[in-house]
Amino acid sequence: MQQALASCILPPMKIQVLGTGCPKCHKLAENADAAAKKLGVDCELVKITDINEVMALGVMLTPALTVDSDVRTSGKVTTLDQIKAWPA
Repeated sequence: MQQALASCILPPMKIQVLGTGCPKCHKLAENADAAAKKLGVDCELVKITDINEVMALGVMLTPALTVDSDVRTSGKVTTLDQIKAWPA
């Protein structure tokens, strides 16, 4: 029975903040983390500062945010409320 339940548990959502580490990138990471906590979402928050990795994801404007490898925003600091309103 426990194995059946364990196989139904989803892995944590992967949230990536892409950027050089500037203050806007830090604010976007804070907003994403706060939104995940408010929504009770199990997530892994990763900051990617290597510009080659950022470009490999197709992002040309930073800061940017991805959710499970899907680019959700680029070139702006998305607010906590905007992030919370996104569909899962």
